[in-house]
Amino acid sequence: MENIFDYSFDELKGLLTPSFRAKQVWNWLYIHYEDDFSMMINLPKEIRNKLKEQFSAKNLDIANVALSKDGTKKYLFLTHDNHTFESVLLKMKDKEFDEDGNIKSQERFTICISSQIGCKIGCKFCCTGKNGFTRNLSAGEIVEQVVAIKKDNNIAPEKCVNIVYMGMGEPLDNFDNLIKAIKIISHIDGLSISPRRQTISTSGISPMINVLGNLDLGVQLAISLHAVNDITRNKLMPINKIYNINSIIDSVRSFPIDARKRVMFEYLMIKDINDSIDNAKDLLKLLDGIKAKVNLILFNPFEGSNFERPDLENAKKFADYLYSKGLICTIRESKGIDIDAACGQLKYKNKK
Repeated sequence: MENIFDYSFDELKGLLTPSFRAKQVWNWLYIHYEDDFSMMINLPKEIRNKLKEQFSAKNLDIANVALSKDGTKKYLFLTHDNHTFESVLLKMKDKEFDEDGNIKSQERFTICISSQIGCKIGCKFCCTGKNGFTRNLSAGEIVEQVVAIKKDNNIAPEKCVNIVYMGMGEPLDNFDNLIKAIKIISHIDGLSISPRRQTISTSGISPMINVLGNLDLGVQLAISLHAVNDITRNKLMPINKIYNINSIIDSVRSFPIDARKRVMFEYLMIKDINDSIDNAKDLLKLLDGIKAKVNLILFNPFEGSNFERPDLENAKKFADYLYSKGLICTIRESKGIDIDAACGQLKYKNKK
């Protein structure tokens, strides 16, 4: 049985006659979140039967959901071949009401999407690497995470969400499926989530950053940097021995950026490893001339890790120094600590 979410709009049009049936099917899948072809009642019975025989619209099962007190929800998905991986729904802003009880502004959500089951990169601070690498997710499995989470939370189809490819796996290591998923997710007749609302977070596979840039899809770029010199980064991220900091920075300098946007540099702060003011000074030099924003993340401890979470005061001094020198810097609010929301933790716990 094929995953219907693996099919682009044009591919589905080529299978159905007349071709406008594809738009009807996409309406059911992405607007109504319908996973039962027999319920697609505006389609002729023979087309519904054809779809049921050839496709599945439910290829992921929700094996576990952990709910944080801050509203973060972490999903453990089970695949058709009995593997598990994670996604996270982050509530970035609550619904606001005026004094009369009318809605003043809606909630804002970000969905953190996985691109692989496990990961090959082996970052020392990441729990995902402890699980090893199993396989790439198909384009459809990437897309279906968004559909399943929107459906489970009754998020209206017209409600825009942000997508970050920052879950399990290295997105640029599953390049073709990633690009196809981005195009499906952004299609106007489907989920219609603009590429500008989609951010690819990479550990820094510089040749693929160049390829991505040449496609000029309009997506946002985030670099998991985490260190300001190759000695430290080699220890934290073995991939740096292949694609070092200079190669990554060179790729970023040529990446097309929307005039209103910046390249995000994710910087995981680890106590006594990379959290000093000297590190901040070196980071400022490294990013000189790049339209950048630094997102400081305080290390989220997990069982078996030798690293420690830094002091918040140190993080504030680090951020204040960068900001005082004109580099936009934020400290990302840690969400879901009470539910092990760091990548790989829920999967790791469920294996024990």
